[in-house]
Amino acid sequence: MPRAVTSTRRQPKAKSVATTSAVTWADDIELVGLVFELEPSTSNSLYSQYTIGLHAWFLDQVRQIDPDLSAYLHDGESEKPFNISALEGELLASGKQLRLEAKQIYHWHLNALSERVVQFLKLWLTNLPKTIELSGASLQIKQVNIAHAPTTYAQLLQSSAQQSLVNLSFISPTSFRRKGHHFPLPVPENLFHSYLRRWNDFSRLPVEQKTFLDWIDESVIIYQHHLESMKVAAGKRGSVTGFTGAMSFGLSKAALANAEFTQLFYGLVQLAPYCGTGHKTTFGLGQTRLDWVEQKSTTTVELLTNMLAERIEELTELFTAQRKRKGGERTDKIAVVWATILARREIGESLKAIAQDLEMRESTVKTYVKLARKALKQGKIDSLST
Repeated sequence: MPRAVTSTRRQPKAKSVATTSAVTWADDIELVGLVFELEPSTSNSLYSQYTIGLHAWFLDQVRQIDPDLSAYLHDGESEKPFNISALEGELLASGKQLRLEAKQIYHWHLNALSERVVQFLKLWLTNLPKTIELSGASLQIKQVNIAHAPTTYAQLLQSSAQQSLVNLSFISPTSFRRKGHHFPLPVPENLFHSYLRRWNDFSRLPVEQKTFLDWIDESVIIYQHHLESMKVAAGKRGSVTGFTGAMSFGLSKAALANAEFTQLFYGLVQLAPYCGTGHKTTFGLGQTRLDWVEQKSTTTVELLTNMLAERIEELTELFTAQRKRKGGERTDKIAVVWATILARREIGESLKAIAQDLEMRESTVKTYVKLARKALKQGKIDSLST
């Protein structure tokens, strides 16, 4: 029998979805956070990287209303002006798959960081679909509420109040990119670099990055933290080493002499729950709260996702080494693709589902599975012969 655990983790339009009367805002709003109440009509299996499906479902909703915005969200070179969470609620770990339980309520967060996306959401909420479809799992949209109040970047700056202590909690695995690798530590300079990138892209109140981050490096004091690292399969390819947990920090007395940067510091702290922290936030990573949230013990679901991530990393290292010995081109990219596809096939995911997630032809995915299995077999033979 599956064991219950708790995870902090396209159909025609219809107007029957319940939304509160408060889910509206002025036309000049630039940031808002929504939370969806979802209920599966039946119990269904769910693959461990289902946030890829949530990401694709949302972009398809945008495409139906505003194709240009959808293309920008999908392909734009700037910071992404939205992010999503994983499902929060009672999940089941069933073999190597996850399982949604019928008649249980799950919560899903969707945050917008630019005026254009916020106004899309305002229009979209007037005519929501009845369900979210995730590779055979259908979730009814029961209700939508505001999780983070509608606001503007200028209002965040103006309303930011000085505090002796700031608490941030990282609800989902969080990571940064540093020198071509994952960096799973909330070093203040990395934290505020993450927030400032979004601020400079979307606020129309740009700040000179280096000077401010040098000030952050000199001024922020960490008082307490409770962090745990873990590997997760995140995004469409590869794995990420991230952290979850909470930290408390503040500014040194000397830092307060710089009133402009002090105000921006607290404004960026207020921005954190809207924009998330680090990279791959559009696939559920980096969800952040302005509070100290007690960390729960590792669940069976998290262990499953960790196992998948470790398998992807193990296969990536093997395929990369093999291709380098043979002088293969695009070594790193192809190794990650092969590793992701084979690891997902090993846990029982269909070629069709993998192809849809990776935006590849099913025949190509099938070919890559054969090549990856052949390479894996060769790797085992090489290992035995040494």
